[in-house]
Amino acid sequence: MATAHQIPALDVPMKRVAAEIDRLLDQLIPLPDDSSRRLYEAMRYAAMSGGKRMRPLLVIASGGLFGVPVEQALRAGAAVECLHVQSLIHDDLPCMDDDDLRRGRPTLHCAYDEATAVLAGDALLALAFEILAAPETHPSPAVRAELTLDLARAAGAAGMAGGQMLDLCASEAALDLDGVTRLQRLKTGALIGWCVEAGAVMGGASAEERTHLRGYAQCLGLAFQIADDLLDAGGDEAVVGKRLGKDEAAGKRSFVTLLGVERARRQADLLAEQAVEHLHPFGDRAAILAAVARFAVARDH
Repeated sequence: MATAHQIPALDVPMKRVAAEIDRLLDQLIPLPDDSSRRLYEAMRYAAMSGGKRMRPLLVIASGGLFGVPVEQALRAGAAVECLHVQSLIHDDLPCMDDDDLRRGRPTLHCAYDEATAVLAGDALLALAFEILAAPETHPSPAVRAELTLDLARAAGAAGMAGGQMLDLCASEAALDLDGVTRLQRLKTGALIGWCVEAGAVMGGASAEERTHLRGYAQCLGLAFQIADDLLDAGGDEAVVGKRLGKDEAAGKRSFVTLLGVERARRQADLLAEQAVEHLHPFGDRAAILAAVARFAVARDH
């Protein structure tokens, strides 16, 4: 398997997108001079703490296939990043995964308190949809409505939240490979799928083009999750920036516990290459999307 350092095609765009997302979030989450300031500080602590910004990059790279202006794609990317961060805040709570470290820093409820963390997550969730509904994101009300509807579905009970519920029950459910795959398609894959299709929606892509991107996203989502499972099983906590070995300690089945390390690694690599094959109709224009697929399984954090 390649290492992340062998995928230079991503270095510049990933850093550029991360900087632009931080700039935009800085504007979207200003600090007020009143008693609500603590909430905004907590939102900024969680949303502007680094991270790969892979989801915004997917939106921008997908939109680039269809001539979507970068400024518009960035706003959609900021929206999905707000929602992603909200999910991390809530996942880390004592009532969920009970984590005290995220991206090498104390999780939000540890840095502030549980009530503030819940409210910051709620506020970031609301901000995501506020961003999408604003005319600056796209001139067409129909496009904005489709983006909003699709993101609500990807985040809700039929998507990310439903996947988290399955995950909470996983230690008791003794899931088989199909069960783990379904869990991760909801918890991780639904939001990745939205990111890839968002650029197509904003750019007026054809049904055939969206089908190719949907296949790419499905393979990418599973490859990304298998890589996460591999990191949880054998990564370096200092590099990953969070507590590892949680699945095994909780008695949860994962791709690694079901397949074994080597078979899981081969499956992740295969899925990454299948994702790239779905991009063939777009040629070299999809180079960044292809690089993301390879990075997803080569990363060390």
